[in-house]
Amino acid sequence: MALWRVHVQLEDRPGRLGELATAVGAAGCNIISLHVVGEPADDGSITDELLVKVPESADPATLVEAVEGAEIPCTLLVRADATELSDPATTVLALARMVAADPGSAPRAVATMLRARLVDPSAEHDDGHTHVIRVGAQQLRLGRAWPFTATELSRAAALLELATQLAMRAPARAASPDRILLLRDGSEVRMRPASDGDAPLVAALHARCAPHSRRSRFLSPTRQLAPGELEALLGVGSDYGRAVLAVTVDGGSAVGIANLDGAGVGTARAAVLVEDAWQGRGLGTALLRKVAETAAEQGMTELTGVARADDLGVTRLLRRAGLRPCAEIVDDEVHLRAALPTPVS
Repeated sequence: MALWRVHVQLEDRPGRLGELATAVGAAGCNIISLHVVGEPADDGSITDELLVKVPESADPATLVEAVEGAEIPCTLLVRADATELSDPATTVLALARMVAADPGSAPRAVATMLRARLVDPSAEHDDGHTHVIRVGAQQLRLGRAWPFTATELSRAAALLELATQLAMRAPARAASPDRILLLRDGSEVRMRPASDGDAPLVAALHARCAPHSRRSRFLSPTRQLAPGELEALLGVGSDYGRAVLAVTVDGGSAVGIANLDGAGVGTARAAVLVEDAWQGRGLGTALLRKVAETAAEQGMTELTGVARADDLGVTRLLRRAGLRPCAEIVDDEVHLRAALPTPVS
């Protein structure tokens, strides 16, 4: 099944939503989620966004024909991906929390919320649809393949206003440079060893992650960790367990964790989990690089890891961390190995 994003203009009258669902079902498709993305038009209709599963063998145009056959205008049909299956309200709250902890992360948060990309303001032109948002001294140019709605832009402006207000109130922090990591988008996190007392932070981090992120880390999308799994994640009770935690600069939330466990003579097993809203900034690479350095300092010569056969992210992460992994497919899993460099004495 393929995932498609569909925008429809839905009249505000009884039974209309049911007619939409019937039309989608008649085309052999399934609505995964639906939420409002546009303000009411002059005729009272509202732009709704649907994520729809369409059979691989089906032509998406059939879906449009079925919807418009029910006299429901369809204004957008573009491919989507599994990362967009997370609950929109939960995602927005997580992004607001991220901005509250680090106002400098607002541009990336806005782009994540709108499923857009940050565009260089000096660029003469950009493919697709672009829009400039100005709030106070902040100016963002955003781009994506489909148009922005006024409702979406107002939400983005509200998030930028929150960041502006917090930046004006926040006192300057005097932090030790060797404990602060500057990410690619200019935001910062504090990296430190994990301890037993971090269990609530790590449990909350795990619960906030989208199913695909949890599946990539644990090979399972389970939302809640068992007590023993949480202790293992923190390295509690292990002769060799090590865990490095990335927290917001104020220390209020964990946004990433990397683990190191003994897997044999001279071998350590590594794994990384980064909250979805903080992915794509280099945090996962920094966490993996840190545990790789720790393993090398402890005399380990090789890192290992396990991933799903369709998950290439772990391999890319190892390479970005400066390692050269080799892989072996065992059943439905990929077993990775990467030699560690000899520490410089």
